[in-house]
Amino acid sequence: MKKIKLLCLLGLIAFLPVLVGCASSYPIGMMYTKVNFPVSADASVKSMKSGTVECKSILSLVATGDVSYEAAMKKAGITKVNHADWEAENILGIIGTYKLTVYGE
Repeated sequence: MKKIKLLCLLGLIAFLPVLVGCASSYPIGMMYTKVNFPVSADASVKSMKSGTVECKSILSLVATGDVSYEAAMKKAGITKVNHADWEAENILGIIGTYKLTVYGE
């Protein structure tokens, strides 16, 4: 009986971080996340072009792609940035897609 109680206690302790979660700079859902939010803005630059770049994450173990400002600007031929938007989508930590869209001239 003591072994069962100890096993239950260890299981609860191991599962506790899942219930509590971690602090992050954007909202994260335990099962599914899809968020969009602005990154920066400069009203002195016109927003005539946009370039989107993305990276992918698999099992939260491997992530590939270039989501830098430079890559998005190069893709759209942007030299001055008006604003940028960030989008994140993650399903159970298995597949994640992260996009950066830069707007400018």
